[in-house]
Amino acid sequence: MKRRTRAKNSLPVALSIAGSDSGGGAGIQADLLTFAALGVFGTTAITCLTAQNPDGVSAVHEAPTEMVREQIHQVATFFAPAAVKTGMLFSAAIVDVVATFAAAHRRTRIVVDPVMVATSGARLLREDAIVALCDRLFPHAALVTPNLDEAAVLLGRRPADRGEIVDAAEELATRFRVPFLLKGGHLEGDRLVDVFARPRALPVVHSGRRVHDVDTHGSGCTLSAAVAALLARGHALEEAVALGRRFLQRGLKRPLEVRGRRFIAHG
Repeated sequence: MKRRTRAKNSLPVALSIAGSDSGGGAGIQADLLTFAALGVFGTTAITCLTAQNPDGVSAVHEAPTEMVREQIHQVATFFAPAAVKTGMLFSAAIVDVVATFAAAHRRTRIVVDPVMVATSGARLLREDAIVALCDRLFPHAALVTPNLDEAAVLLGRRPADRGEIVDAAEELATRFRVPFLLKGGHLEGDRLVDVFARPRALPVVHSGRRVHDVDTHGSGCTLSAAVAALLARGHALEEAVALGRRFLQRGLKRPLEVRGRRFIAHG
């Protein structure tokens, strides 16, 4: 495929391959809001429809594999996105579609958010898809962004404190031979850490304080989409991680109020 060159004043393009959140706070919806806020034109390939609101997921409907493939193909053919963010992929068949695309587009930076289980407990990735994710998609990732629960699935143990989060991030980067950003937001306490680790490099520990009284639904989607948007704009990976975290923190500290609840602001 011939790659289109971007004119001087043309917006960079990013692609979100993820599920639709009917409540608007996560998934495709959060990704598009994040892309727009960071000056990137957002495109999508929807993998699943979900019926949900901030209190939980009541139903999931998987898109046909061929439809996911065709969405990606049409976006790639016209827009040639500079970066891709993956979220809820749900099945091994969809993971394989995305991995095949990634293998054919090695210049495209791919941020993999390994969405497995919703905060409410709803399963968002089938068991057979976990192996496909690790074996087929992770090798093509510019960055993988698990939370502590997802790290527990990948490692067989859940990091329980700051030191264990650092060790786990290093182990993940070494095992899968790609950079990882291990998010520590699910740890108890007010002091939080996210750890950026590359194979054969010292980890970078990002510290922060928990923001209270804000619904964090969609925070992982927002962060990974922000990193993808910044990569599309030409930032180096470590800088994109730092700026992406800053974008999320700003959204938490200046939230939107909707129906008596406070939610992450994207912009």
